[in-house]
Amino acid sequence: MKLKYYLRITLRNFLRHRVSSIVNLIGLTTGLSCAFFIYLWVQDEMSVNKFHEKDDRLFRVMEFQTYSNEMFATNSTPGILAENLKLDFPDIKYAATTTWIGKNLLTYNNDKYFKEEGFHVGEDYFNIFSYQLLAGNPDDVLKDKSSICISRKLAEKFFGDVESAVGKTLRYENDRDFMVTGVFENIPRNSTYRFDFVLPFEDYKDENDWVTSWGNNGPHTYVILEEGAEQQAVTEKISGYVKSKNEDGDSNVDLFLKKYSEQYLYGKYTNGVQDGGRIEYVRLFSIIAVFILVIACINFMNLSTARASKRAHEVGVRKAIGADRQTLIKQFIGESLMITFFSMVLAYVLVLLLLPQFNFITDKEISLQLTPQIITFSIVTVIFTGLMAGSYPALYLTHFNPVKVLKGEIKSSAGELWARKGLVIFQFTITIVLIVGVIVIHKQTSFALTKNLGYDRDNVVFFSQEGTIQDKRDAFFTELRKIPGVASAAGTSHTLLHQMNNTSGLDWRTKQPEERILFENIRVDHEFQKTMGMEVIAGRWFDKQFGADSTKIVMNEAAVKVMGFTPEEANGETIKLWEEYDLQIVGVLKDFHYQSIHREVDPAFFWLGNTWNVAVRLENGKEVVAMSEVQQLYETFCPGFIFEYEFLDKSYQELYESETRIGTLSSYFAGFAILISCLGLFGLATFTAERRLKEIGIRKVLGASVSNIVMMLSKDFTRLVGISIIIAIPISYYFMDKWLEGFAYKIDLSVWIFLGTAIISLMIAWVTVSSQALRAANVNPSKCLKDE
Repeated sequence: MKLKYYLRITLRNFLRHRVSSIVNLIGLTTGLSCAFFIYLWVQDEMSVNKFHEKDDRLFRVMEFQTYSNEMFATNSTPGILAENLKLDFPDIKYAATTTWIGKNLLTYNNDKYFKEEGFHVGEDYFNIFSYQLLAGNPDDVLKDKSSICISRKLAEKFFGDVESAVGKTLRYENDRDFMVTGVFENIPRNSTYRFDFVLPFEDYKDENDWVTSWGNNGPHTYVILEEGAEQQAVTEKISGYVKSKNEDGDSNVDLFLKKYSEQYLYGKYTNGVQDGGRIEYVRLFSIIAVFILVIACINFMNLSTARASKRAHEVGVRKAIGADRQTLIKQFIGESLMITFFSMVLAYVLVLLLLPQFNFITDKEISLQLTPQIITFSIVTVIFTGLMAGSYPALYLTHFNPVKVLKGEIKSSAGELWARKGLVIFQFTITIVLIVGVIVIHKQTSFALTKNLGYDRDNVVFFSQEGTIQDKRDAFFTELRKIPGVASAAGTSHTLLHQMNNTSGLDWRTKQPEERILFENIRVDHEFQKTMGMEVIAGRWFDKQFGADSTKIVMNEAAVKVMGFTPEEANGETIKLWEEYDLQIVGVLKDFHYQSIHREVDPAFFWLGNTWNVAVRLENGKEVVAMSEVQQLYETFCPGFIFEYEFLDKSYQELYESETRIGTLSSYFAGFAILISCLGLFGLATFTAERRLKEIGIRKVLGASVSNIVMMLSKDFTRLVGISIIIAIPISYYFMDKWLEGFAYKIDLSVWIFLGTAIISLMIAWVTVSSQALRAANVNPSKCLKDE
């Protein structure tokens, strides 16, 4: 009965106060929708890699490497680490090595061929990771080095169904044959690694003997601990293991265990200390969700208390006929919960409608189902929002003296007015902080995408040297450079997108015995500098006019700087590489970015050697025709291979995909916050105009113009927004400065960002308030004063 009573009272008050009720409903629905979207996104982020059955015992073995200028954490480990850890440490039950996921060609019967994502893994792989095997046994599915395990998707593409796949033979890179010994279920979306085939690591070891050295890093190592084994205790046992295996005892490596399911969110390290990661964005958006809900609740509080005079008589009558304050508080809280429930239903519908677009923006596959978690979240949110939004109005409305109310002697106190103004200030402070955040994120992302990188990334295409290209490299490049529309072409071991191959094995004349510095190792041909448009600031680039140049080396500015030379002084110096090669410095390149601008430019060197990527610079306007001929040439040298290429500028943009998505999400949520805040201002402006209608009529009779009336009504709100700006600017500066600390190269937080935000905020407030102010100012005074 009480529920029916509260429902009837809520509906009656909704119809009686349509404007404020609709404003409340829209505000709460918008706020709850934002909270719902953020909850779904956070829940998805928190679920990444959590589906493995042995999650509590599944760890990644990582390294702390200590150099003269820093200590950093890396996933790269020696290729023989896993098998030795399993032999030497009883606390480790399973251990497996993996290489890097890449696209490789798989062929069946010379008539079906696909390039798919896959990699080499250790024998224990399916005992460590809980990828469901539809065919095969996890203990022996990779025991034979000529075996291959493929996904359901790949089995269906090649053979029609899972059952037909086992026992069939697939050719890898048109080079080696592997028999299908297992089929696994398609990798779930909430896995950081997504692939469609795995090969035995023993096969990779046969082809790459460098992985058998303790001094070489690259592969990744994963372990399952025995039940009862503690992470910290095992870390202490294995910490110096690589050092003990190093023949000369000169190792800078300390091993440690990182829980696999935590690395996605807690993957960032600074100088050997765990220092955030994606968890920072999870926390950020969780806070934004709470603040947006608070903004929506503030609207409800303000509008409910603002129209107190219109409900005061109702309260007075109820108290006069015996209702106590506790009963009235329950009524108002009940109304608030009822409106919040209706808003949640509307929010649920809105989320369902907008979820496809949200998934597109976030690159996720989130679905909205009535799971126990969703139901719990909905109930908790409704109760929290309903109580928060309704508590202050309930306490405020029920404190009136019934005698004074019924005599019409009720007046708002100064404290109540300031409380209402304080809520508006708080509301707009949050909104302004969000606006500043959106502007800074977009400006920093734009800065990253347009920054001069030290080379020209436009119209450059990268693709792999496959088939017979490496055996006939000179012939291939000669024909490639003849193609109309190809400005230049070069071979390289790098992609200029991230660290790929580095070493500390360089010695030079002035190097101190205790110095250990990491250099990026980039192999190139004679045309690389020209193709990439890099600038030589001292000496020269490799040139066939000077002979083979096989004993020469070119450094970047950062490299000669850490060596203690100027670019001019470095020329002619001799480098000893890996205590084996004597290489003379013949040139220094201006610093260029070969990884994200989150990091400063690190030392790098170039030397002539084997390359496995092709970089092609295309002439403007001739890209399509030129690439068609490049593909024909590729197919001539690589029959049976699939030609795939990437434009460097597009690949570079993908480095900042996370920041771009975060910026887009922030824009939407800031927009919702602005909408909710404006709804609150609109409702308060409407109520203020109604309350001061007679005053407006008198002022107009006495000669006040429309502009005078508009200014009078807008002044108070302008003052509140101005106070919000003063409070928000230092807060937003602090948080955005902290965010920018994650970038080595960043924008300045100039005064124009905050001034622009202040102007935008004031314009939004003026537009919102002025519509109601103009409407009130244009009312005929006779209508306002006719009952006088």
